[in-house]
Amino acid sequence: MPLPGWIRSRRISLTISLTTLSLLVLAKAAETPRNWLPNPPERKEPVVASCPAITNPDPLMGPRTRIPGRWKGVAPVSPDLPIVVMAGHADSQNMDGSGTPGYAVDVLKQRPMDGRMRDELYWNFKVQQKVVQLGRQRGLNISGYTPPSLTIRNHRDPATNWTQAKMRSARGDYILEIHFDAYSPYGFGSGLIPAINRRLNVVDESLAIAFGRFPSNFRGGLGGPRRGIGILEIGMLQGELENRLRDPSRREETIQCLASRVVDALARGVGRS
Repeated sequence: MPLPGWIRSRRISLTISLTTLSLLVLAKAAETPRNWLPNPPERKEPVVASCPAITNPDPLMGPRTRIPGRWKGVAPVSPDLPIVVMAGHADSQNMDGSGTPGYAVDVLKQRPMDGRMRDELYWNFKVQQKVVQLGRQRGLNISGYTPPSLTIRNHRDPATNWTQAKMRSARGDYILEIHFDAYSPYGFGSGLIPAINRRLNVVDESLAIAFGRFPSNFRGGLGGPRRGIGILEIGMLQGELENRLRDPSRREETIQCLASRVVDALARGVGRS
């Protein structure tokens, strides 16, 4: 018996609905799965630095100190010598001993890299951090120390570079403080001002060969070296060195080259080159 028209109409509608639903399910299944997790951070390619060979005057660091010392570092050290890297002037901003503002700021009246600090400290921090990073990659027993405040007026405060250096040097750590020298005519050039509270060792000698050597009693003996700090003047903050650092397109490569030179010298000194 033929079905009534209203039933046939419902069957056709049901068939169409089921067919449409099936197609939607299949289409959904064919979609690319959606990732609801946040996208992973973009990988930053490492800086590949093309560093010039060390010469004197140097294309990166400029001339070496114009008043060279005559000392030699001969005391042996362990390959696992603990090395502590500090940034010069890290606790003395807005007071005497803040470091050089550099030629660009002081003479050309350009803006400082960071309004909280002198440009010297800004670059000291950058090189300090890179030296520790590269040093660890080379297997050195190396660490960094940074005071908790940019201004600590009492130099006997236990958090200052000086106090930390005196304590750590007494237990046998090698303390290296990164500096950039003042611009000409006030600066002297690159070189190591060695610690004067201990025997000069082969790490001092290695740094002096790479950067130059200041007299061991420079300016009558500075506060840092009296407390075990070897002050490494990277170079005068002027000219090509400062231009490279301030140029965003050359900055990272320049910092890496400078830090690599420090790490190479440290590695040779402890016998890990």
